[in-house]
Amino acid sequence: MTSEPEQQIGVGTPDAFQRLWTPHRMAYIQGENKPSGPGAEDGCPFCSIPEKSDEDGLILARGEHVYAVLNLYPYNGGHLMVVPFRHLADYTELDEAETVELGELTKRAMTVLRRVSGAHGFNIGMNQGSVAGAGIAAHLHQHVVPRWGGDTNFMPVVGHTRVLPQLLADTRAMLADAW
Repeated sequence: MTSEPEQQIGVGTPDAFQRLWTPHRMAYIQGENKPSGPGAEDGCPFCSIPEKSDEDGLILARGEHVYAVLNLYPYNGGHLMVVPFRHLADYTELDEAETVELGELTKRAMTVLRRVSGAHGFNIGMNQGSVAGAGIAAHLHQHVVPRWGGDTNFMPVVGHTRVLPQLLADTRAMLADAW
């Protein structure tokens, strides 16, 4: 069932597109919770998240050197990050134990996401530095994004909107229980 497009008078350009508003994304766009500087004391969310309860911080698992946490602004349902507790910016600054545990938690995340969500594949990576796309460049974090055949539809391209079928708290509970 389709509806007739509504012409916008006085606001925007009439283009025959319906609008799906996502005002909650403005927090990300405007840099809410983004550190004011490069230091751990400059409001780094990755330094403050471990001080919260797992539920409040959306933490899935804690290791000795790194932790796994859901992304507040996910590309797909189940999008999580593996983050060192230590405040550092560059992958080459990790010590051996941190490097090993980061890899182990990444593997565990993939295993859990496959089992719980049936993910067909993954995008895994780090954006090193703001020029490379790091939203929070001062604290290293590795993204683990589950993917499914056909999961990329028109919404991100045309609507600049991602459709997530589950609330973050529900996703956290499901993944944490399976961890």
